[in-house]
Amino acid sequence: MVLIKTILFTIFVPGTVTILIPYWLLSSTSNSLSIRLGFFRYAGLLPISIGVAIYLWCAWDFTYAGRGTPAPLDPPKELVVRGLYRYVRNPMYIGILLILCGEVLLFASWTLLKYTAVVFILFLLFIVLYEEPTLRRKFGDSYRSYCLKVPRWLPFRVRRAPRG
Repeated sequence: MVLIKTILFTIFVPGTVTILIPYWLLSSTSNSLSIRLGFFRYAGLLPISIGVAIYLWCAWDFTYAGRGTPAPLDPPKELVVRGLYRYVRNPMYIGILLILCGEVLLFASWTLLKYTAVVFILFLLFIVLYEEPTLRRKFGDSYRSYCLKVPRWLPFRVRRAPRG
């Protein structure tokens, strides 16, 4: 049942964010807003493919390791710290953003670039204002420890030299 809920969530939420809304935006804008990339635009297929793979891997981990779904209404019962979650705290969001960035290139669209920036800001606000506080309450010290070890977005950290 959890797998079915994950599939439905994936169709309705990430599907809407990465397929339906970009389609509407592209359908409603003129060609004068496009970026001139020529053949290079097909390079957008690479981040799209990587983003889809990242999302599917994370959804799998949520379903089987976390015993829940990516949906905020039915989140994992266990803190998922395996797979890509060993490197960044938000790989699923990164996957979605990679898909959108690939679409920006593939469709050579300034409109999609602006949309991707808005989606990133909304993701960041959702993570900081809702998701992280909720996970701190639910998983306590284990989540706090995880946050100290694993960065939010980039799989590497710039280490600062100790002061003094």
